[in-house]
Parts: sequence; C-alpha cells; structure tokens
Amino acid sequence: MTRAAEAGFLEFVWSWNALQGQATPAVHRRVARWLEARREAGDRRLLLMAFRGCGKSTLVGLYCAWWLLREPEARILVLAAEQTLAVKMVATVRRILERHPLCRHLLPEGPDSWAMDRFTVARRTVLRDPSMLAQGLAGNITGARAELIVCDDVEVAGNCDTPGKRAELRERLRETEFVLTPGGTILYVGTPHCAESLYLHPAQGEAFLAGYRRLVVPLLDAAGRSAWPERFPPEAVAALRARVGPLHFARQMQLQPVEERAARLDPALIVRYAEQPEYREAGGRPQLWLLGRRLVSGGGFWDPAYGRPAARGEAGDGSVLACCYADGEGNHYLHRIAWLRHDPDGADDPATQQCRAVAAIARELMLPVVRVETNGIGRFLPALLRREMARAGAACAVVEHASRRAKAERILAALDPALAARRLHAHEGVFRTPFPQEMAAWRPEAAGGRDDALDALAGCLLAEPVRLPGAPAVPRHAAWHGAG
Repeated sequence: MTRAAEAGFLEFVWSWNALQGQATPAVHRRVARWLEARREAGDRRLLLMAFRGCGKSTLVGLYCAWWLLREPEARILVLAAEQTLAVKMVATVRRILERHPLCRHLLPEGPDSWAMDRFTVARRTVLRDPSMLAQGLAGNITGARAELIVCDDVEVAGNCDTPGKRAELRERLRETEFVLTPGGTILYVGTPHCAESLYLHPAQGEAFLAGYRRLVVPLLDAAGRSAWPERFPPEAVAALRARVGPLHFARQMQLQPVEERAARLDPALIVRYAEQPEYREAGGRPQLWLLGRRLVSGGGFWDPAYGRPAARGEAGDGSVLACCYADGEGNHYLHRIAWLRHDPDGADDPATQQCRAVAAIARELMLPVVRVETNGIGRFLPALLRREMARAGAACAVVEHASRRAKAERILAALDPALAARRLHAHEGVFRTPFPQEMAAWRPEAAGGRDDALDALAGCLLAEPVRLPGAPAVPRHAAWHGAG
C-alpha cells in the first residue's frame, strides 16, 4: 500500500479542506472519525443522520473518494431519490479525484470512462461496472454490482407522504441487497421527512434499518448548544426555527420523526388588529399603510366551489376568498376572509355571481392580484373573473394557480412558521367568521374536516416571498483618507 493509500480519512478531509482554503469544523471531524472507525471495525450497515446544512453529502463524497484511494478496484453505487441528486454526488467525487493531491494516480489515461454520472479510475482489473455510478430510485439497478452502496437522501417529502409511497420506497431499497457484493457496505445518509420515516430507531417503532450502526448529529444537543456554532449561532438558529416552523425544524434540524398530528394551529397565536389600511401618495407614488407600516405586497387567493347557500345546510366544500397584505418585515395581515354564496333564484349563474363578489372585494381592498385555484371546477373561472374585474373597474390581475402538494402539507408549510414567529396578523372581522373555529379544530391526519379557509390562507402565504427583518445600518467610521 502506498503512502497516499495509508492516509486516514480525517487526514484526507483535512488536506482537501486546506486545499480549498476552508477549516475543518468539529462536527465534520466527528463524522469523519466515525466513518473511518466503522470501516476499520468491519461494520457493513451504516446510517448517518445529520442536520440540514451540515455538509454531510460533501463529507460522504470525500468518503467515496477516500474509499477508492484505499481500494481502487472497488465499485460504488450512489442511489438518490432523483437521478440528478445522484449525479451531483458522483460529479463531486470526480472533481475531488481530479484535484486532491493524494488521488492523482487514480486518474485514467483517456476521457472515455470519465463521465458526469459514472467514471472508472485507473485500476488493474477489467470489470463490467464503473468505479462509481449514479442512479435514481426509479432507475434500473438490476445486474449492477457494488462493494459500497451510498443511499443519499433517498427519503424526501414527495416519496413518503402516503403509506403506498412509503411501501414502494422500502420495496425499491430492498433491491440493494441483490446488488451488494458479499462483505459489501451500505451507507444511508439523510434526514427524516415523516413520522413513519425510513430512519426510525427500533425503539420508535417498526425500523426498516434495524441492526444498522448509527450516528445521529442534531443541530442542538440536550443543553441547546449548536453542533456548528460558527455557522449556526443562537440568533441564526432562532431565525431558522421561525422561518420553517417547529415541525420542520424538529424533523430536518433535530432529526426527530415528529407526526403531523403533533402540529396544532392555535388561533391565539394570531395577532389581532382593528385598523383599516390607509391609502397615501408620496412623491406622486401611491402607498398603502397599515398599523404604521408600509405594505409592500398583497393579494387574494380564491379556492372556488359552488358556494351552496348556507340556509339550505347542504354539505360540501366552501368557496372561500382570503385577502392578505404583507409588509417589508415579513409580517402577514389576513384582512378579510369571505365565504362566497350565490342566489339560486338570481338572474346570473352561480359562477358569475361569485366572480362579481370577488371583483367587488378586490376593488374595495385595492388588491393587486387574485390567484384562482384551478384544480377541480376552477378551470374556467379565471377568464370569467377577468371580465368581472373589468366591469367593476378593479385594477387587479387574475392568476391561475394549480396546487401539486397535498392540502395538509400546504397548510402546515404556510401557517406553522408564521404562527410560531408571531408574524400572522388578522383583522377583528376575521374572528367573527367560522375561520377561528375551523383553525382550532383542524388536524392534519383527519379526513373530511373543514379546511377551505385554511387552504385559501395558505395559498396567500405561500405566494409571498420570504422576507427577513431589515438589519440596522452598519456604522461608518470617520473618513480618514482625505478628499478628492
């Protein structure tokens, strides 16, 4: 074995970081020592869970390069939820091999075996499989062979949100046992995305990875200390928790497979106000102010339905319009929420009646845009609404919106962070509608519950960009360099 091949993994990582002009933080040293110790101990089933932003994929890429440095004849298969993610890992390893001073002898003579999604290092034996291959979960791995299989972020939000998807994911991953050579190693790298996560510990329930040696690195330890204080100081952690909400922070940063039912949307966390927006003009430019703050954006979101008259007590989805404003500090103001009805004996059809009501509200509140949910019956409504906007004289754009995420996921993603950060305000009139009761009674796992108003509000919030409070101006020193 050459001197280069004798280098330990931590030494390999340190020399790479030095080449890149970067330090090697304590959390990276901890992961590097664990990976090397598990290899030396002969552990063949490994799970590395580390918080988002930890750099675990970069470390695993270095680990693959170091593995090939130790065993140039080895074959490595990278599996990810999407092909592009797996290719990203393989391309990273390829760049490391090209630039790391200990790996120059591994570069092949010709470029024919040096692609983005697969490559073969200089090795003695002739093997059918490349040294490293990228594959998405939907790809075909039948016939492949590998001494090391890296399952990098194979669980993502889109493939584990239903029991059927979770079963399909597990069935697909069982195929890796037929690809692995005898005595080979499987390394899972990821974070939990659901309560029934692939990475559950046996003590938490049915564990798919039972028997795996684990390293779990949450962002905060039991005492609240950051695992990477240079990058995640207390103020950055607090801001992150406020942006993503308690549920996603617990899962992605603390690595806790929290159930959706643990999330509760408490109306008491909404900040009430009674004022109306004030229109001003400054320098010939119109402005809208509320609670002494200038509003920078706003709009409505309409989740349409047939709007059955309440007097008849008919069941079905409600046709709900939510109207919100936002200021430059990241606060949201739910100023009005309306359940749209129609008169069955009216001269116009129900759709026209509802569009006329939406146009009247848009004009009254000076909304710049109304987004219309086009899933279901809303497909033909935007054109009709544009006509009614023109008739009402409302300078409001109409935008079609098609939702692709599950409704409960949309509601949690929008409201959970806003409530946790106390950045959701609502007018007093909103609390005289069914909205507070609907919010308090809502449960993510419950089927058939009322959530039309929550869905409309979520549409408003998710349409807004994330805004952070402005930082104070940096004080300037007195000019010392003279004039001219």
